[in-house]
Amino acid sequence: MSLSHLSFYSAFTLSSLGLAFHRTHLISALLCLESMMLSMYIALSIWPIENQTTSPTLMPMLMLTFSACEAGTGLAMLVASTRTHGSDHLHNLNLLQC
Repeated sequence: MSLSHLSFYSAFTLSSLGLAFHRTHLISALLCLESMMLSMYIALSIWPIENQTTSPTLMPMLMLTFSACEAGTGLAMLVASTRTHGSDHLHNLNLLQC
C-alpha cells in the first residue's frame, strides 16, 4: 500500500468515525462530511495518475461541485437551525416537533 492510499484511507476513516461518534454540534458533523468529500476528491484525482490512464477529469470536478453545493446547503441549515432553536446542538433538533 502506497503512502497516498494510506493517507486517503486514514482521512476517510477518521472523518467517518468523527461523524459517527462526535455528533453533538451540527458544525462538527458538517466538517466531518466535508473532510470525507475532500478525501474522496483527492482519491479521484490521484487514481488516473496511478493507473496511467487518460481518463476524463470530469468526475473530480463534478464531485467538487457537489461538495460545494452540500457545504452551502449545510451552512444554510446551520444558520436556520441556530435562528429557530438558539443553538446548533443536534439533540435540540427533533423532527417530531415540526
